Amino acid sequence: MAAVLGLIIGVVVGVFVKPDIPVIVQPYLPIMVVAALDALLGAARAYFERSFSDRVFVISFFANVITATLLVFLGNQLGVGSQLQTAVIVVLGIRIFSNVSAIRRFIFRG
Repeated sequence: MAAVLGLIIGVVVGVFVKPDIPVIVQPYLPIMVVAALDALLGAARAYFERSFSDRVFVISFFANVITATLLVFLGNQLGVGSQLQTAVIVVLGIRIFSNVSAIRRFIFRG
């Protein structure tokens, strides 16, 4: 729960502080956010399934964000950045909806 609380506090602080994002990071920020959201929802699913591990969450959070960002960076270097970005978004989107569906089933099943 500390991770969720930290995320909420971080979002609130980010909204009020409005930090300047470096120009070099701006193209990759949406991918980073989607990858982080995937890790967060995966952690929520694991929590409901009683298999949550904080170590696994931290490792998967950073691994998702770094891997997705590096894939899009590599795509930009190869000249196929938009296609690879779309592929990453589709894969992470499928995972996000799968996790949300599992969480919803668990909540309504009781």
